Amino acid sequence: MASKKVLIVYAHQSSGSFNSAAKDAAVEVLTAKGCTVEVSDLYAMKFKATATAEDITGKVKNADHFCYGEETKLAWEAGTLTADITEEQRKLTEADLVIFQFPMYWFTVPAIMKGWMDRVLTLGFAFTHEKRYSQGIFKDKKAMLSFTTGSQESMFSANGINGDMNVTLWPLQNGILHYCGFQVLAPQIFWAPSHVPSEARGTMLESWRTRMQGLLGENPLAFTPLDCFDGEKGYQLKPEVHEKHAAKEFGLTVGIHLGKALPPNNQMKAGV
Repeated sequence: MASKKVLIVYAHQSSGSFNSAAKDAAVEVLTAKGCTVEVSDLYAMKFKATATAEDITGKVKNADHFCYGEETKLAWEAGTLTADITEEQRKLTEADLVIFQFPMYWFTVPAIMKGWMDRVLTLGFAFTHEKRYSQGIFKDKKAMLSFTTGSQESMFSANGINGDMNVTLWPLQNGILHYCGFQVLAPQIFWAPSHVPSEARGTMLESWRTRMQGLLGENPLAFTPLDCFDGEKGYQLKPEVHEKHAAKEFGLTVGIHLGKALPPNNQMKAGV
C-alpha cells in the first residue's frame, strides 16, 4: 500500500459520531501503512449540493435551455468549472482508492454526498458515452462505500421488511461507481451502531481496522463487462452471453438477472 493515495469523501455533521470514528480509523490505519490520505469533510466544507449554472464561471452555451451535463462538460474542457469542483476533481484524479463514508439516508447517500457525485463526476471528466462501465475512465482506481444503517441487518435481508441490501446497493455501486469505471470493493456496512452496546461498536471498528490492512489488495465485486452488450441493439445482452447462462440457477448480477433468482451477495461480497 506504500505511496498509494486515498481519498475519503465524508458526510456527517458530528465529530462525535460513529461515522467520524470510522473515518478517523481509516485515516489512522491507512496513513500508518504508508498511504497518503486526503479527507473531503463535506459538511465542514459547506459543500454545495445543488447542480446549477453557478457551477460554471464562464459563459454558458445555452442559457435559455440550460443542460447541466453538456454545459459542465464544455466548462471542464475550458477550465471554467468553479474552484470547489476542480479541487475535488484534482483529489479524485490523484487517488488510487476512494472511500465514501456516510450514514445511509433513505436507502442512499445523504444529499450533500449526492451533490458531490452530481457536481464532481462531470461528463467528460468522469465518463463519456464510449468510456463507461468496465471500459470507464476510472478503471484503474478502486472505490467503496462505508456506511452506517439505522436498521438492523435482518431488516435488509431477502425476507426483511426493507428488502435485500444487495438490491439497495445496485444503483450506487453499479449506476454511479462502476458506471465511471471504478473497481468497486465490497461495502463496509456498520449495521445499526446506534442500537447496539458500546462494546459492539468497538468490535465493528476493530473489524474495519483489520480489513484495511489488506484493503487495496482485495478483489472487486463482479459486474458484467460492457462488451457483453450490443451497442447497436440498445445495449441488450448479446445472444451468445445469454445462451451461455441459460441453464444457470442465478442471473448475472442484481440488475442483469435474466429473470432468474438474484446471485446471492452479488453487491456485498467479491468472488460470488
